Amino acid sequence: MTFCAAPSDRSMEAMPLAPMRRGACPSLSTPMMTGDGLLARLRPGKSGFALAELAAIADAAALCGNGILEITARGNLQIRGLTMQTVPLLSQKIADAGIAIAEGLAIETPPLARLDPTEIADAVCVAERLRVAVAAHQPPLILAPKLSVVVDGGGQLNLGAVTADIRLRAVRINGEVLWLLALAGTEATARRIAVLEDAAVVPAVMDILKNLAAIGREARARDIVGAVSARWAVATDLDPIAPIVLAPNAAGIHDLGEGCSVLGIGLPFGQIQAQGLGALLEALEILGAKEIRLAPGHALMVLGITVDRIGAAQALALGHGLRAFPRDPHNHIAACAGVGACRSARIDTRAVAQMVMDAAPTLLDGSLTVHVSGCAKGCAKPSASALTITAAPTGYGLVVNGPASAAPTAYIEENNIRTALEHLDKLVSERKQGGESARSCLTRLGADGITAAVQQG
Repeated sequence: MTFCAAPSDRSMEAMPLAPMRRGACPSLSTPMMTGDGLLARLRPGKSGFALAELAAIADAAALCGNGILEITARGNLQIRGLTMQTVPLLSQKIADAGIAIAEGLAIETPPLARLDPTEIADAVCVAERLRVAVAAHQPPLILAPKLSVVVDGGGQLNLGAVTADIRLRAVRINGEVLWLLALAGTEATARRIAVLEDAAVVPAVMDILKNLAAIGREARARDIVGAVSARWAVATDLDPIAPIVLAPNAAGIHDLGEGCSVLGIGLPFGQIQAQGLGALLEALEILGAKEIRLAPGHALMVLGITVDRIGAAQALALGHGLRAFPRDPHNHIAACAGVGACRSARIDTRAVAQMVMDAAPTLLDGSLTVHVSGCAKGCAKPSASALTITAAPTGYGLVVNGPASAAPTAYIEENNIRTALEHLDKLVSERKQGGESARSCLTRLGADGITAAVQQG
């Protein structure tokens, strides 16, 4: 079979903070102003944090911010409530603790990379080679701040649901490990471009990045999908390559074989207080935890606890109000920071999310994610959801099978949101057929049926 070849610290002490540009990512060097102060997003410079490192970050967040930390939908760490005066101190605290923070192009690998025996290939190795190539390029590539690359070697917690500009996914064809290159989307929505041998991966991605840089710092992969597809003479049919089976929610115990397991702990609505995180880490260390990895879905992956103690760690996390079991309904709600924490938000997202849990539990059977967004940006879940509740001029908008940016299918007055959710829950409860999931039922009922339910008096 023939496959395609690739086409041809410095300190912040004296550095003023640049104003945050809409559409850029809030890093430690360029924090973003939000409703509760400045927000800094940290991408780990290595696979995970030692417990002492994450504890140091929690202490710094309490000292320099308002004590609220977040794990984002993509698995990055955010510190809230900072000020112009405390950001340099936060940077210094992180540097003093010897914590590596990544800057520049986001290149993401699965949270269990190099641990999961079911993965097809070493995604970390490919990601490291790509980082070296990007760093060595002269002149430096000026790329869109939100541009991202996913390198997915497979395994239990793959990145199939994560949106990316450039996707690389390991595939096995006729016993040979190769890489499927796709652009602009999730595993399900990205345009497949080519299948590459390992040696061709970095040159191919660098070619795409150089083309994006030549267009300008606003260019994203969606802008060049057609041109890239036309330039590649695909020598194999990409359609038969089976889509990846999307990873389950990270919360719960993940068996890695040979008596080794990892515990996934999710943050309800993505947030935790620094004091609570510090107490959790202290208790986990007593149980034998050695490392924490961040994971998509607002989760922490706890490594090092022996199988005989992992149940105790799971109960400990539950006692801290965290998501530690796959069937926890919190797993199936995505909510952004909301009004008061974000300048763009116009609704109390966490209150609405709690209302969904109380008034519409039938929806939270694990077959779909209910997305509650304070504005059209949809930060908590950029991709489409079966149901999205977002802010509208006179209350709430309900988007069926779309992202927060889509036009609402129905509008709900502010005082009627609980009643609307109760009606929707009743509809699904009564109309579900034997063995049918909430998602399947809603799909069968269609947008008109959902709209009629939530808008009845």
